[in-house]
Amino acid sequence: MLRYIHIALAGCFGLSCFAPVLAEVKYFDSEQGRVTVETVTSGLEHPWALAFLPGGTDMLVTERPGRLRIVGEDGQLSEPLAGVPDVYGRGQGGLLDVRLSPDFRQDRLVYLSYAEAGENGKAGTSVGRGRLTDDLSALEGFTVIFRQQPKLSTGIHFGSRLVFDDEGHLFIALGENNQRPTAQDLDKLQGKLVRIHPDGKVPEDNPFVATQGARPEIWSYGHRNQQGAAINPWSGALWSHEHGPRGGDEINIPKPGLNYGWPLATYGINYGGQPIPEAKGETVPGTEPPHYVWERSPAISGMAFYDAQRFPEWQHNLFIGALVDQSLIRLQLDGDEVTHDERLLKDMGARIRDVRLGPDGFLYLLTDSPSGKLLRVGLSAK
Repeated sequence: MLRYIHIALAGCFGLSCFAPVLAEVKYFDSEQGRVTVETVTSGLEHPWALAFLPGGTDMLVTERPGRLRIVGEDGQLSEPLAGVPDVYGRGQGGLLDVRLSPDFRQDRLVYLSYAEAGENGKAGTSVGRGRLTDDLSALEGFTVIFRQQPKLSTGIHFGSRLVFDDEGHLFIALGENNQRPTAQDLDKLQGKLVRIHPDGKVPEDNPFVATQGARPEIWSYGHRNQQGAAINPWSGALWSHEHGPRGGDEINIPKPGLNYGWPLATYGINYGGQPIPEAKGETVPGTEPPHYVWERSPAISGMAFYDAQRFPEWQHNLFIGALVDQSLIRLQLDGDEVTHDERLLKDMGARIRDVRLGPDGFLYLLTDSPSGKLLRVGLSAK
């Protein structure tokens, strides 16, 4: 059930000062009270990811066709920033994730992942970085630091999410380009989680650095199409999740050098109802079982742990967007164990592409559509 109310907002929100604007608030029922949803802005074309700029709540937002914009808390959209790379804009391809450098206040570097065209009409995921200008109008000196090789996608399963760990390593969660067997091939970067330094160099302690014929960037393998990744703030470990086929979406806590099964081990089947040809079962010796699995796929995208003080009811919860299920998934955690799964915002009818925790303690969501929205989500006072 949902209800509506309008509130007036006013003030200065980083880009400049604005007169009061009218914002619509919707209320949705949940197990922990009424969930509030405000539309910050709309009219975004298939928005894919967002990142908060320091010192306020201005955000960088990617649009899949290849635009990077600044969004103010009041909802003002900037013009597309200059200096963004050309993207392969077919199918699921385009401009994807965005992440700030851990040292952004000093170096102003912005990292982007995107689908990049190669030969013979094929594409792969690339990652680069550029300096955000002081006037917020462009990325200067954009340089590619990583390319998925070989390029095998004809428009699907690019991944991808970018995550920095506490030591400054950059993790890139990749898809297998719908070329299933490649997820098991250590000489290819399809279906892999990779770990590099911020400049693209390979850490000497990566698990396959000394393995002949293996790509040294690889951290873990046997993944399908990873579209969520985040650092657990309580353990410091990286969590990632990936789309299964028809069934078998899963969360993993990837460890170095380990095989997470796809396509040998899966809880899913092909979209047409037939078994996955390479599959040997739901779990297979020599591969790691999922940390958590949905036997019916919600089509998961985006991931955010909640460790803010604003809404104590959400402490030690993990929030994940769902595209097909059109919901915000709330997973309650006891340590690393998932103890409860609740679907929020089902009545909203929106494909949720990204989920981020804002500096103000609210959750921020992007909805995936030709006229997508940026939403601010919280809990109302009881």
